Amino acid sequence: MQSRITHIVAVASGKGGVGKSTVAMNLAVALSQRGKAVGLLDADIYGPSQKRMLGVAEDVVPEQIDEKRLGPVSIHGVKAMSMGFLTDEKTAMVWRGPMASGALVQLLDQTEWGDLDLLLVDMPPGTGDIQLTLAQKAALAGAIIVTTPQDIALIDAWKGIEMFRKVQVPVLGVVENMSTHVCSACGHEEPIFGHGGADRLATDYDVDVLARLPLSLAVRESADAGRAMVMSQPDSTEAQLFLQIADGLVSKLDEANVPTAPTITMGDD
Repeated sequence: MQSRITHIVAVASGKGGVGKSTVAMNLAVALSQRGKAVGLLDADIYGPSQKRMLGVAEDVVPEQIDEKRLGPVSIHGVKAMSMGFLTDEKTAMVWRGPMASGALVQLLDQTEWGDLDLLLVDMPPGTGDIQLTLAQKAALAGAIIVTTPQDIALIDAWKGIEMFRKVQVPVLGVVENMSTHVCSACGHEEPIFGHGGADRLATDYDVDVLARLPLSLAVRESADAGRAMVMSQPDSTEAQLFLQIADGLVSKLDEANVPTAPTITMGDD
């Protein structure tokens, strides 16, 4: 059995807490709504969150196809795989780096993805074992960097971009999350985490800002409820911004000379 994946794209951040997983989930569903065959791999072995964000019920587990292969969980038009599907939500994965890297390789290689236009990989924060393993194992078409405007987040975002450059993975764009806050009472807009951070990254590394997402209660509530904004509030500003990111990513992949992921063959050897 073979999984044919046209492009694998990492959704990454230099640090935690910037909304990377929320962006990855919403982007996956937005791409599906644009007619793409999409997979979402939750590569955060220690802190998987996609099971909750996608709204996968506690009793849903991946189909066991044979002794080695698993079928992804299909939900909201997305084929998903996560360590969270295989363990209890409260289980702590107390593993050293090589064990976590091995688990990632198994989730990538032993999932029967089928034919996909894009496989998004929700990366753990940082620049460690998981990131290096993915860069070495998969022919990444590129990476999207998620950051906030805050200076401390930008420092780590720079490190993330430099890491991908060192392993020859192109950065396809930057998403600035929590860009501004709009007061629900008076409508006043304020950049409470700073201003212009994504623009500085874009200038320094010659990449595009794919979108600036507001700090939004609706996005948080939608993710906690297990639904993407393009589903729960399709006419909202936030939903349109996620579709903008999807369109920008597709455009980047179409125009750039990026590698196509190899066919993943599932066998007994």
